[in-house]
Amino acid sequence: MTFSKILIANRGEIACRVIRTARSLGYATVAVFSDADRDALHVRQADSAVHIGGSSAAESYLRIDAVLDAARRSGAAAVHPGYGFLSENPDFAQACLDAGLVFIGPPPAAMRAMGDKALAKRRMQDAGVPCAPGYLGAPEDDDAVLIAQGLELGFPLLVKATAGGGGRGMRRADAAQGLSGAIEGARREALSAFGNGTLMLERLIDHGRHIEIQVFADQHGHAVHLGERDCTAQRRRQKVIEEAPSPIVGPAQRAAMGADAVAAALAVGYQGAGTVEFIVDAQGRHYFLDMNTRLQVEHPVTELITGLDLVEWQLRVAAGEPLPLAQADIRFTGHAIEARLYAEDPYAGFAPQTGQVLWWKPEVLPGSGVRIDHGLQEGDTVSPYYDPMVAKVIAYGRDRGDAIRRLRAALVHTPLLGLRNNSRFLADLLAHPDFANAQMTTTRIDEWAEQGAALLQLAQPSDTAWLAAALALLAAQGHSWRSDSVAAFDMGLQCGEQLRRLRLHPDRHGGVAMTLLAHAAEEVAAPTQVQASVLSFEGGQLRFAIDGVVQSAVALIGSAQVGTQVHLALGGDCFVIHEPSAFPASHSAQDPGRARAPVAGKVSRVLVAAGDAVVLGQQLLCVEAMKMEMWLCAQAPGTVSALHVQPGDQVESGALLAEIEVADAAPAQ
Repeated sequence: MTFSKILIANRGEIACRVIRTARSLGYATVAVFSDADRDALHVRQADSAVHIGGSSAAESYLRIDAVLDAARRSGAAAVHPGYGFLSENPDFAQACLDAGLVFIGPPPAAMRAMGDKALAKRRMQDAGVPCAPGYLGAPEDDDAVLIAQGLELGFPLLVKATAGGGGRGMRRADAAQGLSGAIEGARREALSAFGNGTLMLERLIDHGRHIEIQVFADQHGHAVHLGERDCTAQRRRQKVIEEAPSPIVGPAQRAAMGADAVAAALAVGYQGAGTVEFIVDAQGRHYFLDMNTRLQVEHPVTELITGLDLVEWQLRVAAGEPLPLAQADIRFTGHAIEARLYAEDPYAGFAPQTGQVLWWKPEVLPGSGVRIDHGLQEGDTVSPYYDPMVAKVIAYGRDRGDAIRRLRAALVHTPLLGLRNNSRFLADLLAHPDFANAQMTTTRIDEWAEQGAALLQLAQPSDTAWLAAALALLAAQGHSWRSDSVAAFDMGLQCGEQLRRLRLHPDRHGGVAMTLLAHAAEEVAAPTQVQASVLSFEGGQLRFAIDGVVQSAVALIGSAQVGTQVHLALGGDCFVIHEPSAFPASHSAQDPGRARAPVAGKVSRVLVAAGDAVVLGQQLLCVEAMKMEMWLCAQAPGTVSALHVQPGDQVESGALLAEIEVADAAPAQ
């Protein structure tokens, strides 16, 4: 099973991660890329690269034929699937073997046994691994069968696709009246994501903790576990922050869960890296959820507390070598936490975001305990075609408090500018008492969202942010203030809906007295008055002083339809603040007669036709992007006068999708 060149059938940060280890071991690497990824970082880092199709995953990374052809053309003898895409597809694993390629993952039979969640639970029950009560489903089940089984099991329930993973094809039902809708939604998403609409039901362990065990097995019958990871901080069943070890798991429970995870792997003849996922209830009892037959997004935290390279282990096992260590030789030291940096807006329902990366400089100081896995470079465009995770920021410390502090600092010092992202939310979550005190549950973030918690309220610019933006704009415009003849003048600034006005009075020493007012029409009762100066402004790095206190920020100046704008990163916050044009274009209020795409994505469902009468709030159509469904609803009663899309169409953000002839208001009585 010798090989010297590896094709990575993936993209982004995971492809870059695999390339790093493969190169350190002397392997040549081959990248594959779609139209959208022609200039991506993983393409540049690999020794060679092969184009495999269009921008969407279905046109490229999910094409088994294209990936195998790329391996043939490049001379690769092994394929690493990464995670996502084809990584848990047993047909792909089998196709690689049939083509004479080494598949760097488990055998197809093990993938089939664990990839079907219902079959996996049956195997686990036979192996003595504890499982939560549920109904395992069958392909022939209709909605009536599932509803009857759900009523018998009781609530809350989780409706789950038997195929796939990553939170797709899952819906929660808290009562009988919501079960039908949960079944319909889960089946639709499962068919779209996996081509398989078979569903199962599982009693939901409410307010539980999601704990997973990293396992490894070789081709010689040996299997070990590498400890647990706590993945409880989730939103909509998508992991947000992961850590190792779990703050609630002690040595005895670790040993018990580890033994069950190893038994699960051995029961299906597993080889390579895998993760056995458990839910732990309030009494500390653990129940098998499923097994991910691949490397996990969160594998770096295990690497940091064990000192091991899991990709290296994968390559050695695939080459036929025995596991490097026995269970008794594996040691756990310190604490590691990983935060997933997503291109999404936490303050707008976690809506996925697209756009160009204007600033991204993930430099890490030696000895800082920080690691950043990413596949980004400045100038890249984050598209709607793939998962919204763009990077992982990981910190290691001697204890949990040490790791949290380092991770928060890393997020502050590594801003991503150009598109909205969840960096500030991650830093705030790490500081929240529920996280700090290990009191999170898998539904806590969703509960906060429903309650409108402060953690999910958009931050507004501080006085310092307004002043820094003004200084950056003045410096970029080439103002020279070394003259007593320069008169005071006003500057208007805007961030979102918030307006501020500054009165500036330059002095002969190159500084400026700044008075921060409320907005153009009304001054605050006690305006903020400071003395400020720009010390340097080069390459986007702004150093400035306010009342003698020197500070730093990232400030990128650009033009926009609304005037001159500055992308500002200061103290962990990122804002787009602009100086409005003297001749702004008029902007009318949102037109209820036009339904526009909230983001770039794919139209997954259309529920109305031209001529249909609609009522206020009625669902019209759904746009899907980055694993998220966004429904457009009628903003007023009326009649659909035109439809401009059909299911499957790709649309840009703001595209006109449907038009409604709004009904006249009822006459006054």
